[in-house]
Order: sequence, then C-alpha cells, then structure tokens
Amino acid sequence: MSSFMSVFASLVAGLADVLDPLFHGASTAAAIVLFTALVRLLVHPLSRAGARGQRERLKLQPRIAELRKKHKKNPEALQKAILELHREEKVSPLSGCLPMLFQMPAFFLLYHLFSSRSIGGDPNELLGHTLGGAPLGGRFADALGHGGLLGEQGLVYVALFALVATVATFNYRRTKRQMALSARPEASGDGGGQQVPGMAAMNRLMPLMSFMTLFSVAFVPLAAALYIVTSTTWSAVERAVLYRDMPYGAAAAPAL
Repeated sequence: MSSFMSVFASLVAGLADVLDPLFHGASTAAAIVLFTALVRLLVHPLSRAGARGQRERLKLQPRIAELRKKHKKNPEALQKAILELHREEKVSPLSGCLPMLFQMPAFFLLYHLFSSRSIGGDPNELLGHTLGGAPLGGRFADALGHGGLLGEQGLVYVALFALVATVATFNYRRTKRQMALSARPEASGDGGGQQVPGMAAMNRLMPLMSFMTLFSVAFVPLAAALYIVTSTTWSAVERAVLYRDMPYGAAAAPAL
C-alpha cells in the first residue's frame, strides 16, 4: 500500500510540475482539480450509460401503472412484481449510482494522501503545498485558527463554500422543476406516483443532498475538499445535460 501511495504521490507531484508555469504556488491544487476532471472523464461513459438506462426505465411506466392497479391492495406483491419487471427488462433502478461508486476509490486515495504525514517512509512533502495560503493537508478548523473566517486561509474556504452553495442551489432548483414534471400524468403513466420501491425516501432527500457537501468540505483535508467541489460541479453540469428531458423520479441520483 505504501509503495502504491508513493506512486500516486509522484503522479500528483508530476501533474503539479506540468502546471507550475501557469499556476505557480497553486500548481498542486490545480493538479488535484485536473486529476478530478480526468477521473470524471473516465467515468463519463458510465454516466451516459446510466442516463440511457433511466430512459429505458421510463418506458416501463405504463406497465408499472398496470401493476399498481393489479396489486393496489397488496404492497408486497406490487414491490415483487415491479422488481421482477426490472429484472426481465434488464433495467436497473440504481444504474445512475455507478459513476459515484467507481470514483470513490480515487477520492479515498486523495484523502489518504493528504492525511498522511509520511509516504513510503519519507515525509509527505505535499502537505506543505498550499492554495491561497491554506495548506492542502489542512482543514477548515485549522484555517479558523489562523486568522479566522476572513483571514487568508479562511477566505479560501469562503470561496469553496460559495461555489458549493451555488451548485447546490442549481441542483435544488433543477430537481424541483423535475419533480413538478414527474407529477404530471403523462410523465409517470398513472398520475405521478413514484414507481420504484425504495426510491420515494431517496427522492425526498435528494434535492437537499448537495447542501450536505458544505459539511464535507468543512471536515476533510483541503485537497479532498477540492476533489469534492470539482466533482460536484462536474456532476451538476453533466446531469443537467444528460437528464435535461427527464422527470425527477427518473433522474435522481447522488451527485458527487
């Protein structure tokens, strides 16, 4: 594991060296943003496949509406019938989650790299790199202890919080519009009820999930926070494009 982390640290340092002529002291932070973008680019085919899968799921709505009428007095039979229909048609209601699952290892690698004092037995020199004076291995609490919220380090987090809040507001408004669309009879096939068992609770929470990113940014190392902010912003734009013509019930999925 230590040798693997050494290779990963060398990769980040190499990207920083390439970007140094443009970003100078912020080159390592820029390398993290670039690394995140590359990860998201690699999983983009999964995102596109997930969107196609969700469109296929929408085509099942008329048949699901029939099942709801048939089993309206037997919720357990309804749930079993809906799941069986998805299996028969080879449509997964959770296909949109695959991009998040596949990129999680990259996030944990970055988190571990900037949480470790040493890599391969040597001091972790990456911890000394900064963004606007804030160490990439530091956290929001550390920034508050060095000048407060409006200090040099604190302002870095203020900028990240502002960006996250903007993206979260965009996601919130988009999902609200999609929820209104999914409530139309022609969108759902039977008057707008959520058709996939277990998704109703997720749909209630999903519009607020992006705001939870604010807490993540506050408690992880700054390098990991940059990953989260970059990935969340990418997801917001990507999903707005891929799911632009879908009701919310079909497009809901974590946006990390």
